[in-house]
Amino acid sequence: MRLTFRGHDDRYAVEQSLLAFFPEERPVYEGEDGPRHGEVTLHEGAVYATGVTSLTYDGKTARASARVSLAGAADEYERERLRQRALKLSFFRAARDITGVTPSWGALTGIRPAKLVRTMLEEGYTPARADRELRDVYCVSPARRRLALESAEAGLKAKRELRPEDISLYIGIPFCPTRCAYCSFVSASVEKSFHLMTPYLEALTAEVEAAGRMVKETGLRIKSFYMGGGTPTTLSAGQMDALLTAVNKAFDLSGCAEYCIEAGRPDTIDREKLQVLLDHGADRISVNPQSLEPRVLRAIGRQHSPEDIEKAMTLATSMGFPHVNMDLIAGLPADTPEGFRRTLDRCLTFGADNITVHTLSLKKGSRILLEGLPIPTAEEVAEMLDYADPALRARGFAPYYLYRQKYMSGSFENTGWCRPGYTGLYNIYMMEELHTILSLGGGGMNKINLPEEKLARYHNPKIPQDYISRIDTILQQKDEIFSILRGLREQNP
Repeated sequence: MRLTFRGHDDRYAVEQSLLAFFPEERPVYEGEDGPRHGEVTLHEGAVYATGVTSLTYDGKTARASARVSLAGAADEYERERLRQRALKLSFFRAARDITGVTPSWGALTGIRPAKLVRTMLEEGYTPARADRELRDVYCVSPARRRLALESAEAGLKAKRELRPEDISLYIGIPFCPTRCAYCSFVSASVEKSFHLMTPYLEALTAEVEAAGRMVKETGLRIKSFYMGGGTPTTLSAGQMDALLTAVNKAFDLSGCAEYCIEAGRPDTIDREKLQVLLDHGADRISVNPQSLEPRVLRAIGRQHSPEDIEKAMTLATSMGFPHVNMDLIAGLPADTPEGFRRTLDRCLTFGADNITVHTLSLKKGSRILLEGLPIPTAEEVAEMLDYADPALRARGFAPYYLYRQKYMSGSFENTGWCRPGYTGLYNIYMMEELHTILSLGGGGMNKINLPEEKLARYHNPKIPQDYISRIDTILQQKDEIFSILRGLREQNP
């Protein structure tokens, strides 16, 4: 779809709405060949920002506008958010008029719907008023409004329990046994990169030790610890033991409310590794089957069976892990609504207290896109998610965090579900951006919470080879990060 902008160049705001209505389309801009399909204009005055969208698609034409008050915007950052809202709403209304369709999330774009609702509640909105805002302004469906409100309330509860000195610690292990068909994450398969394991862990240990010293010097407290990837349990028991020994030596984890390790692939789990995790204080693991359908596992390139998943869960629960999460994905190649139902129903028998239901995100560089693998339709994905919600609620689960991604099937969402008292805190802290996330290892994203809800982001290199070769630069970057954190602590002791 070829688009022309007038009075702005806010591609992101418009593209998110475009994908919700026209998932097969990709935006094309001025200067590129092809007929013009849409014009999106921003008019800004002293009091109002007005978005106007004209669309022509599939022989139909529509024009719509949206006016948003700029009064009360505290700064330019807030004014920009309001301008974006005007643009999004105008495009949404024009696209809805053309297609006759209202997406489940309506005009609400961005990856953090619960954060928006949490902000409303903090500003004094009642849940009923926040619900009306989602309904009347953004045209969000009843089911998605409920998800957003419940997740926002969980986020608000988690925020109230934080202290000014609290941060979370993340460590990334960018290695996997194989690369799944849906994945574009830069993780190196063990077969091709085993020789990088030792130098990677040496570099990571150096970063752990440096960051540990800085955390102690600044008087910060680790509230949650999360090791992800990749697949951390790709490491041998000995390698994991050495790494976690370094972590526990470098950081005081006595005030840590959650110590989580992704043990995602069942073909990397054994008793020895799980015992290492328990010995070092891990109280939460995540076993991620994604599906229990044999043909789906084959289609996505997994080398384990559904029985392997059941064995891994039986082992984990028998060894006494207090909390176990399982990840599923709705919309995988070769899956069907019936297959997804079988997967979820079986997972509900394994004793997990957390189940995260993702929606397939069509990521650039994934084998699904590169090879054109057939996937379920948006309608079939909707059927999967519509089954999951009541099925999980009937077993005592409630949503506690959610987020959305670009190019998701049906423009749906990822939702974390848990039984009462089993909330995954790191997931809330990260997705709701409640406090600073200190990230170590390949692919880590440091998110430093600044005053007025602003963020400073610092990225570690994603590719293991780059991480290893640039470790000195990474350590220098950590000095910069801790200079900021030290200043924030002095302002808010």
